[in-house]
Amino acid sequence: MTNVIVITGGTGGMGFATARKLSSRENTVILLADLNGAALANAKTALAGQAATIETVVCDITSEADVTYMADTAANLGHISGVIHTAGVSPSMGDYRKIIAINALGTVNVDQAFIDLTDHNFSLVNVASMPGYMLPKMMIPKHAYKTVDRDSEILYHRLLQRCQLLPKNRRAQMAYPLSKNFVMWYTEHISPVYGSRGAHVVSVSPGSFDTSMGRLEKDKGAGAMVNYAAIKRFGTPQEVGDLLAT
Repeated sequence: MTNVIVITGGTGGMGFATARKLSSRENTVILLADLNGAALANAKTALAGQAATIETVVCDITSEADVTYMADTAANLGHISGVIHTAGVSPSMGDYRKIIAINALGTVNVDQAFIDLTDHNFSLVNVASMPGYMLPKMMIPKHAYKTVDRDSEILYHRLLQRCQLLPKNRRAQMAYPLSKNFVMWYTEHISPVYGSRGAHVVSVSPGSFDTSMGRLEKDKGAGAMVNYAAIKRFGTPQEVGDLLAT
């Protein structure tokens, strides 16, 4: 049976680099998901002629209906062997509400949508970020995280409330590490559910990478993080793509 690999944020730097790495695989369909239909068409054209078949789906990951449609589309293409969830936004790409909605709730939607479509040959990779590790423990509201099991809307508003403790001009800078810390927590939280089906779930936390999103943050934190890295430079999309494709 044909193996299907879903990549959210499939036209972005990390997502597209991962797709390019995977495109050499035979008997594989890569389903690129993104909000931008034109960018999806360009990505499909750029990957044409490789061993893998490239399909696309327009998907807003903050919409449960869109994510369900994406998962159903993948299931109709063959056996889903992996989901690589790279979609996300940084502080320069929207206000704190948008960051929480996409990075946190979007991850919940994606992870929940594939639970019943998995088996022991399935792997899920959630892309978090190094800033998620940099929040002081006193700033990590795990009691709020746990509300996700009751209602993701409650989670959303609890995380917004945490951001609202700061002045308006600093809320986006709080929302990003908070949302990525949640991604790391949620990956661990949901792993027993996937594990009961024999599936694998991990989160990956890249540092500063030379993607369009990374360049937006070059002078707003990402550049400073390089000073604390073992290798004093921005990573390349190909480097993280190689990791995510493994």
